[in-house]
Amino acid sequence: MPIIDNAVYVDGKRTPDPTSLSETYDLVKARQGFGWIGLYRPDPAELQSVADEFSLHPLAVEDALEGHQRPKIERYGGDRFVVLRHARYMDTEERVDFGEVDLFVGRDYVVVVRHAEAPELQAVRARLEAEPKLLAKGPLAVLYAIADRVVDDYSPVVNGLENDIDEIEDQLFAGDSSVSQRIYELTREVITFQRAIAPLAGVLQQLRAEIDGREDLLEVRRGLRDVLDHVTRVQERVEGFRVLLQNALMVNSTLVGQRQNDQIEKLTRDAFEQGNQVKKVSSWAAIGFFPGLLASIWGMNFKNMPELAWPFGYPLALTAMVTLGIVLYVTFRRRNWL
Repeated sequence: MPIIDNAVYVDGKRTPDPTSLSETYDLVKARQGFGWIGLYRPDPAELQSVADEFSLHPLAVEDALEGHQRPKIERYGGDRFVVLRHARYMDTEERVDFGEVDLFVGRDYVVVVRHAEAPELQAVRARLEAEPKLLAKGPLAVLYAIADRVVDDYSPVVNGLENDIDEIEDQLFAGDSSVSQRIYELTREVITFQRAIAPLAGVLQQLRAEIDGREDLLEVRRGLRDVLDHVTRVQERVEGFRVLLQNALMVNSTLVGQRQNDQIEKLTRDAFEQGNQVKKVSSWAAIGFFPGLLASIWGMNFKNMPELAWPFGYPLALTAMVTLGIVLYVTFRRRNWL
């Protein structure tokens, strides 16, 4: 049986521990106190044995076994089933790890089922045992203290996410190519965190409304209000993170587009420069082509070429070569090819 702790409290003080669940049930009735049982990852048979002793509702037991529930509160007669989502920041992996705490809260008992190693609730039990006046308020005081611990553990998560966002801002303007993937992954973590805490405000408000006007639970109600304020602040900061990440994604898209435009512009300039060089080479090749053509015609070794005997042939050939070269040069210069 994965029982972390099992105790009966009377007037805020711990009494001699029972040796079994059935004895816990009997001692709660005999001592007129309440039982607090902590379970860690129980299997169906183990949780069912607790459910049989304390008459837990089957639907609530089923939800506790399945896990992966969103924060909620459900009433079954005079009993409550409360789901809380715990979160912790894994610094080495830069991700948020989520856990779940299920609480069965009755008039004279509270059964706590944990599905992950965190949160460590032994510290919560020790805190309440050190405050017998608060513990004397009964199971609702235990519920408040656990909710307070779960919400307090959100602060390191928020700080870790904020640090990651600061690093992303540095990556953005450093031109890091991996920043897009990191923004996407961090956005997914933020959205999951939002879903884990968003319903919690409604749960706390409902709890406060249920005990409104009860003077014996005034301290618990005040504590729940403080937890609710903390949840509201966390929600506001996380929503701000989501907006920052959306803006970061837009800025990254803009910077990537700008870098691509700069590359295209550079390629265009290079192509234009290459085109100019080709024009120059082509222009000089054309200028040199006609003198070469004329020289090659009269340089052919045929005996019967009338022009060879003409007295003005040589001067005319030179004149034609120079004239054609000048005409082509002027034409190419006007077209900015030279």
